[in-house]
Amino acid sequence: MKQSRAQGAIRSNCGTYLSSQRQVVHSNGGSSRTTYRAMLAQGATEYLVLLAVVLIVALVSVALLGFFPGMASDAQVTQSKMYWQSASPIAIIESDATTNSASYGLPYLRIRNMGMYPIRVTKMLGNGQSISQVNNGATDTNMSDLYYMAPGEEKYFGWGGGWALPASRLLYFTPSGTSAGTFLRTASSICSYNTTQAGTLQMNGFGFEYIEYIDGQQITKQQVGKPLIIKCRRYP
Repeated sequence: MKQSRAQGAIRSNCGTYLSSQRQVVHSNGGSSRTTYRAMLAQGATEYLVLLAVVLIVALVSVALLGFFPGMASDAQVTQSKMYWQSASPIAIIESDATTNSASYGLPYLRIRNMGMYPIRVTKMLGNGQSISQVNNGATDTNMSDLYYMAPGEEKYFGWGGGWALPASRLLYFTPSGTSAGTFLRTASSICSYNTTQAGTLQMNGFGFEYIEYIDGQQITKQQVGKPLIIKCRRYP
């Protein structure tokens, strides 16, 4: 009888203990789930805060670029310069621009034959138009007579008096009309004359037409690339 009572007490105690352990486990499980949810909510909040900061920085950057247009122009000038310096077969390894008039820009371009074969430049292209001559200060001369270039050879376009060149091989970029003679029309912008900010000289659809000499064959080709954008310097 005493033994039965003892066994009953043991079972009762065991049941109470197991019940209490289940309560503890249940309690701990609920606490863990609550903590996990809290961590998720905190992570989401931090992510939203970081995203808001990034958006604010981006908006401020865009606003600054719009407020200081010279920054954007400088970036475009640099991109154009890098592109044309690495172009092939005709690369523009040096460039400058100015003007002595409010109606046109005067570019200076030093070009190099980066290809493996001789070439002869016959035309300069811009915005769907072309010119085939340069001016020496007195008369117009065909480009094809002056711009035969062996591999690695360099030639220049420019105003002799503006860049101390041996002779003028002058051409003009102008904003409107039809290209003719040494005037390449439809420039997007030309140098500002007699102002503090000289601006940029820009010709979209810029390029060259040339003849390439390959194993006795003459092949006429065109090289049209990114816009040519040159930061102007004040005249004189």
